[in-house]
Amino acid sequence: MAAYLEFDQVCKFFPGVKALNGVSFSAHAGQVHGLLGENGAGKSTLLKILGGQYKPDGGRLLVDGRERHFHSSKEAIAAGIAIIHQELQYVPELTVAENVLLGRMPTRFGFLDKQKAHRIVAEKLAAIGVDLSPSAKLADLSIAQRQMVEICKAIMQDAQVIAFDEPTSSLSHRETEILFRLVKELRDDGRTLIYISHRLEELYELCDACTIFRDGRKIVTHEVMADVPRERLISDMVGRELTDIYDYRERPRREARLQVQGLNGKHVKGPQSFVVHGGEVLGFFGLVGAGRSELMRLLYNADTRSGGTVLLDGVPVPAGAPADAIAAGIVLCPEDRKEQGILATASVAENINISVRRNDLRGGVFLRHKREAALADEFIARLRIKTPNRRQEIRLLSGGNQQKVILARWLAEPGLKVLILDEPTRGIDVGAKNDIYRIIHDVAERGCCVIVISSELPEVLGISDRVIVMREGTICGELPRAQATETEVLRLALPDAAVPAPTAGIAPATAAVTSPPVAVGTRTAGAPPAPSAATNTEPPAQPTRSIA
Repeated sequence: MAAYLEFDQVCKFFPGVKALNGVSFSAHAGQVHGLLGENGAGKSTLLKILGGQYKPDGGRLLVDGRERHFHSSKEAIAAGIAIIHQELQYVPELTVAENVLLGRMPTRFGFLDKQKAHRIVAEKLAAIGVDLSPSAKLADLSIAQRQMVEICKAIMQDAQVIAFDEPTSSLSHRETEILFRLVKELRDDGRTLIYISHRLEELYELCDACTIFRDGRKIVTHEVMADVPRERLISDMVGRELTDIYDYRERPRREARLQVQGLNGKHVKGPQSFVVHGGEVLGFFGLVGAGRSELMRLLYNADTRSGGTVLLDGVPVPAGAPADAIAAGIVLCPEDRKEQGILATASVAENINISVRRNDLRGGVFLRHKREAALADEFIARLRIKTPNRRQEIRLLSGGNQQKVILARWLAEPGLKVLILDEPTRGIDVGAKNDIYRIIHDVAERGCCVIVISSELPEVLGISDRVIVMREGTICGELPRAQATETEVLRLALPDAAVPAPTAGIAPATAAVTSPPVAVGTRTAGAPPAPSAATNTEPPAQPTRSIA
């Protein structure tokens, strides 16, 4: 079969970085070709060259046997190429129809014919099985719905090459199923599909072939992905064997350090109480809208408490601002690291030092540049942060390395006692995940309390000493590691009618729930469970304090 898309010795260089170094591989029509590799391996850079955002510094790109040189995204689109980016490209103030037909809106007597545009887009949305109103504004839609709009746009542009960059990173299980159906239909329609994901189970389900990247180079192409063992893929990606990715370590149980008593506020249902012991990794699991992030924001003072107390080593933590929590030793790595966790245009060194520098100003006014540089270099080495140097803007780092910088910021706090991690490995490759798990256990071994929120149930079970389960804004049960199986955790997390009777010896959920079953996935603050991908799960925007 002749290749429809070919990369021939493609190179791309940035100051101090070889993002792509002589990459060659082919993708065929009617196939899904997976791209695998650690964060920063060069996968997204390759898609930006394909989509006309970057110009290659060497090599050739061939589409349907013809060498192409794209100088803009517009030229790539005209050549039948569509990129569904991890950070979606859309105009929030425009409607679904206006976004899909942007630059190609039908006219009548010289005026935009919005009625015809809505009819055209409604027919296409119905044809691909997506229940969305063409008149809905993009700003009012969920991430999953916006993604469906991007796919609809690609189909209406008659794109023959469609590339997906981490498309499921913010989708629930149910929304992911809809995306998978569309990808398979596009493949069966003869399109050439490129699919980037760190979730190996997705790649095995969707991809016919795959190419593995490491440090800007192609390591290998597997023409039949189904024949490649999972362990081989992982070793190809990271260049080493990972026998226990979660790096779990047994630790002696210590005294309770953090005591949360009757904590209440917006998006949690009634007073919530729990304790965390010194040296313990406590996992929090729940379904869409369960209230895990919201409870942690109350603990961190990012949202206003309406009741309850927090004791740390027996001392009350003031219910004020995040600064009060930090001063007490409680820190939070937020779910949305790009919006709430980093200063995007600041350097790696500045992002590491931004919190701790308040205690180390010369004369209370002037920065100690040498001390900050030394601290940044120390954590870059300790946490294996991949960056050309400490002066690199953090926005240019991969997601996994950005997460390590946020961790470094809080690990640098001399009074760290409680580390809260909200979705710490979302969108991060398997090698970086292993590094972050190692850091989590290192922090716990220092006697700190570690709280981990994750929508990945195997992750919660793999790293936690104990698991607390939330359902519809309330804590509904907890399980020690020995009893925390997928079945028992899901029994607590799912509505009562959706699960079998409790297993002997496990306390039943304390809150009865009658809502329909929902899928494991990403939570949105205050949102109800989504019955379908067409239901908007995002509430109206609420003012919140910055937690960077």
